[in-house]
Amino acid sequence: MSSHTVSNYQRDLKRLFAYCQQYELHDWKAIKPSHIRQFIADCHREGLAGRSIQRLLSATRSFYRFLIREGWAGNNPAQAIQAPKSEKRLPSTLDVDQVSGLLDGTQQDTLVACRDRAIMELFYSSGLRLAELGELNLRDIDFGDHLVYVTGKGNKERVIPVGDKAIQALKTWLVMRDELNFFEQTALFITQQGRRLGVRSIQKRLNFWGKKQGISDKVHPHRLRHAFASHMLEASGDLRAVQELLGHADISTTQIYTHVDFQHLAKVYDNAHPRARKK
Repeated sequence: MSSHTVSNYQRDLKRLFAYCQQYELHDWKAIKPSHIRQFIADCHREGLAGRSIQRLLSATRSFYRFLIREGWAGNNPAQAIQAPKSEKRLPSTLDVDQVSGLLDGTQQDTLVACRDRAIMELFYSSGLRLAELGELNLRDIDFGDHLVYVTGKGNKERVIPVGDKAIQALKTWLVMRDELNFFEQTALFITQQGRRLGVRSIQKRLNFWGKKQGISDKVHPHRLRHAFASHMLEASGDLRAVQELLGHADISTTQIYTHVDFQHLAKVYDNAHPRARKK
């Protein structure tokens, strides 16, 4: 698991442990499904989001599988417990003109600007997750075949095409990167001090350029990933291909993260429906 996942699961299990202490449950075998239901209800009343409660249950189930394997519990009290349904909200996205304005407006006149332009071009070109982009090394970019090799969630590897604009931005960045003389550093994106650029720094840089370009809503990595998915789906209509590119294990996740604008839907309807086509 990634360090981010481990940290989240650890936080979830500490919450479960605090609940057990509060109700004087001192043995993992003593916890029943009714206790887990009460635990989840308490979290819900405290305002914990549906997705966070789902992850909390997942952590608890995984923990009990471990306890059963070690002989410290006889059954899994969280196995059949369902989390409250959470609202499926579409992430906000950027339209094609906004993305073009953001990328083209980031002039490559300094080393940092070159790096940031390459980061944004790669996010939009290949739909990478923030953690995926942050962990990229120099060897992960195939400039000959225009590909990026990514290790995603669950250590699953996938290969994604990289567009011409992103390739050119990356080449420009690498020329500037060489001037820093940190040739022993394997990370693709580095600071001026030669360290791997952290995910928080990437988020801050995207927000900086979004504000500089006058984009009203905050620009962050997932907005560019979502824009990539939305624009790909609008142009191709191929949900399965977008699923593969995004690295989603379940296509229902892709359906949540992508949407097609109404004008596109209306055009598809007019062209496809037998009773809608004009003679």
